[in-house]
Amino acid sequence: MEFGTMSEMADKTMLVKYLIKNAAFAAGKTATFMPKPLWGEAGSGLHVHMHLFKNGEPLFYDENGYSALSDTALYFIGGLLQHAPALLAFTNPSTNSYKRLVPGYEAPVSICFATANRSAVIRIPAYARTPHEKRFEFRSSDATCNPYLAYSAMLMAGLDGIINRIDPVENGYGPYDVNLYNLPPEQLSQIKSLPTSLEEALVALQNDHDFLLQGGVFPLRLIEIWIERKLQEARQVNNIPHPKEFELYYDL
Repeated sequence: MEFGTMSEMADKTMLVKYLIKNAAFAAGKTATFMPKPLWGEAGSGLHVHMHLFKNGEPLFYDENGYSALSDTALYFIGGLLQHAPALLAFTNPSTNSYKRLVPGYEAPVSICFATANRSAVIRIPAYARTPHEKRFEFRSSDATCNPYLAYSAMLMAGLDGIINRIDPVENGYGPYDVNLYNLPPEQLSQIKSLPTSLEEALVALQNDHDFLLQGGVFPLRLIEIWIERKLQEARQVNNIPHPKEFELYYDL
């Protein structure tokens, strides 16, 4: 999809899913946007590329900055990474989401940033070099999200980073220009990890949501209802016997 405003891209996200599902139906097939429909195979993500402009001029470019990023861009990244555990409650809102966020399948699990690094939550494309192209992507999200809520939450986290000057370098988020999966365990343990379950992400949101309330963008009641209903959803899935359990325990 081509770039557009946040609300326009949320509309396009819904439209693309609608078109793909109907094209599959017309061909006698079905299409799924589940993050991890097949065990042992790479999952399906929804990578969100972000620019920020003011009066038509890009705010993320600085030829002297790390990977040609401005301080504004780095603060935006800092906000995203600082609030990443809470963000996942909106960007990865299904129990299946966390079956994708495991090491070894190019899905990010470490809260950090880097250039051209697919193992980091935030990746800066090396090929985007001009001021108007300079951007980064949030790689952990998936298509089970409501794009209107997810994109809004990402923007609020980034703006919080700018307002509070959250420096991702000073806070230990990188840059890590190495394959994180190849780091020794003692180094990897120093990098914070994303939530490993929907329940963990919802607890993070419960503990960190003030940045979403600014300007009345997210009503507190919406967040409370979201947490309540998603926790019910997670408990329902967790309480249903899994086929693997029959394989492991049926004959014990």
